[in-house]
Amino acid sequence: MKRNHTKILKKIFKSKKVLITGHTGFKGSWLSLCLRYLGANILGISKNIPSSPSNFLTSNIDKIVKSKTLDIKKIDKIKVEINKFQPDFIFHLAAQSLVGVSYEKPLITWNSNLMGTVNILETLKEFKKRVTVVIITSDKSYKNVEKKSGYKETDLLGGEDPYSASKSAAEIAINSYFNSFLKKKKNITIGIARAGNVIGGGDWSRDRLIPDCIRSWSKKRKVEIRNPNSTRPWQHVLEAVWGYVFFAHKLKLSNKLNGQAFNFGPKSKKNYKVSELLNVIQSYWPDVRYHYPKNRKKFNESKLLKLNCSKAKKLLKWESVLNFNETAKLTADWYYSYYFKNKRTQAISLDQIKNFEKIFNQRN
Repeated sequence: MKRNHTKILKKIFKSKKVLITGHTGFKGSWLSLCLRYLGANILGISKNIPSSPSNFLTSNIDKIVKSKTLDIKKIDKIKVEINKFQPDFIFHLAAQSLVGVSYEKPLITWNSNLMGTVNILETLKEFKKRVTVVIITSDKSYKNVEKKSGYKETDLLGGEDPYSASKSAAEIAINSYFNSFLKKKKNITIGIARAGNVIGGGDWSRDRLIPDCIRSWSKKRKVEIRNPNSTRPWQHVLEAVWGYVFFAHKLKLSNKLNGQAFNFGPKSKKNYKVSELLNVIQSYWPDVRYHYPKNRKKFNESKLLKLNCSKAKKLLKWESVLNFNETAKLTADWYYSYYFKNKRTQAISLDQIKNFEKIFNQRN
């Protein structure tokens, strides 16, 4: 008999107070919607709305969660808000999340990604209430040696670009705070979640493959593709977000997971190239056009990234459930409905959450 994971999650999160940092971003807005669907009461903390359009606004998430405009780098204000809200769960996503921007604004990237995380940890050091904390970092936390078998949680951390380096540094800070202070506190359980390249409806970030394509295709323009042969662990946003929620649920129930890191990525053994993803999306979006310019300015970016998620499967009983075609279809359908069918995106997103929920319960 298949277990109904959603019933379990609703029991865990219903009426619970959940703090999400970075709730206006792509993953943060989907996480907010999923947790509201599960019955949680959410306080979101973000410095701003990072893109226009924004999934946070087009999906009317601002109407269903309480929001506070606050810079994660302001530790005194962060402490006040967390202590006033007294959350049962914290999901820390707030970050400068773009590799390209990290070259343009390295200091902002380091302050946001490292010191923003340290500010959360410093607040937890003095926090009295029982709370479960999931800090989201990145697959780029790993020192990239183009490992074909996929990075395990025990592999070396590192990073050459400012974004990757700041994320690996944040993980060192988490480990330091955990072993120095938080491990001793019986009221706090904390874990690290690392996910791969996430795609899905509602992402309008700059210098990302799908948003760049969608902006052009929605105006029937040809798009330039930077690195057609780069491979990524393409994963739908709901896979990652559901993984974070699932991890928090398990972390709350088992102190054995306290302080550990987990990978959340697709289980496919095949590495799909950028060009292969575009070929699949073409079948769900008419009039797709793109080309590969010869003299485009490039910044240093990893060509091969892959995660080994066997630890999550073994200890959390979680694994990715969508195949490559389903991931591409959900993404294309969301954007096509938004641009050409004039559908409200909250309705689109909730339909996809319910559909994903059924697949997750059937396959996981």
